[in-house]
Amino acid sequence: DSPSQLPAPQNPKIRLYNAEQVLSWEPVSLSREEGPVVYQVQFKYATSKKWFNLRPSHSHHVNCSRITATECNLAPAGLAGVFQPLHNVSLRVRAELRERASAWAVVPWFQRYLNMTIGPPEDIQVTPGEGSLTISFSPPFDIEPSVASFSYYVHYRENAGGQQVKGPFENKLIELKDLKPLRMYCLQVEARLSWNVGKMSTPGLFSNVSCHETTADASTKLQEVVLIAVGTFLSLIGLAGACLFLTLRYRGLIKHWLRTPPGVPVQIGVYLRDPEQPVLETLDRDSSPQEDTWDSVSVLSVPEE
Repeated sequence: DSPSQLPAPQNPKIRLYNAEQVLSWEPVSLSREEGPVVYQVQFKYATSKKWFNLRPSHSHHVNCSRITATECNLAPAGLAGVFQPLHNVSLRVRAELRERASAWAVVPWFQRYLNMTIGPPEDIQVTPGEGSLTISFSPPFDIEPSVASFSYYVHYRENAGGQQVKGPFENKLIELKDLKPLRMYCLQVEARLSWNVGKMSTPGLFSNVSCHETTADASTKLQEVVLIAVGTFLSLIGLAGACLFLTLRYRGLIKHWLRTPPGVPVQIGVYLRDPEQPVLETLDRDSSPQEDTWDSVSVLSVPEE
């Protein structure tokens, strides 16, 4: 560069992601004495040889003429983009400082719908059903129906199973049918941009993997009820058999446990109920020896022979 010429901006690049269209570059560094640098952005179409400044009169309220920022937003939120989706466009940027200017840094030709990166569908919600999964979502961004449309694909697999793909779908509400009940399925959703003219299609990025378990259908629920009933019946039979076995094996011990404990004598029971009664005297009287009674004894003698 000559002393009167500024260094050119380095690494100019265009970011085309969904509805975003942002041109950016590295800043030009100068000494403080020279003052702040401003940048000028221009564009032209492939069908024209003339460059135009990116200012409101030419670019739908987008102003990237003599700006201090190191990026130019070509599609601000709430405003229409500067360029039509199918137009071939080239951009260039240079640094300016009073009467001095740098060389132009040119960005290669691009066509938005052809060169953009399409993100995954947004607001994805999955509702498990009886052997099915219902998927709802919104498109990655708004497009012009007269120019292109989205088609959607669902990539899914059963846990530890092979990958399967369903699509294309035009609707933003998709139902995966004929799935196995009570199984875990992991899925991703992809949006592809298809042009109305020609057969060109731009694939998009996959959504994050999400896993969901299907619910039981009617036959599976009936099988569960039958299995529970059979299991309960077998458990009761097993419990009854175990009780019978223990009863026969430990019959003697059970009889010992069930034997009636020794009773309390009547007199003691009376005393415990009414200690004032002379129970002890009664016991002594009842236990005193009775007078001996003698029967008559006859003595017989046998003569000796």
